[in-house]
Amino acid sequence: MFRIPMSGQTITHQIEGKFGAARVLLKPASPGTGIIAGGAVRPVMELSGIKDILTKSLGSDNKLNVIKATVNGLQSLRSPSEVARLRGKRVEEIRGRSVFDELET
Repeated sequence: MFRIPMSGQTITHQIEGKFGAARVLLKPASPGTGIIAGGAVRPVMELSGIKDILTKSLGSDNKLNVIKATVNGLQSLRSPSEVARLRGKRVEEIRGRSVFDELET
């Protein structure tokens, strides 16, 4: 088991998970989007508690490798506070303005 850094009900940033020949692209989504995922990725997203996400499975379609690539991507996510600490900056400097902030104004 591991923690997944989240921003609301989505992930904090775009990431690509890899395992063998399987690659999975995970992108944050605006609220209300839902889980846009197919095959073996959808159950992993549902079990992880992520409600809004866009995914694309690339490369191999071997279900076990796709699941492992998805988990690899989720484990590679970093929280804004972790990135700020590594860069020696404040969280506000790291976050900046996102596309979702512009939609809300």
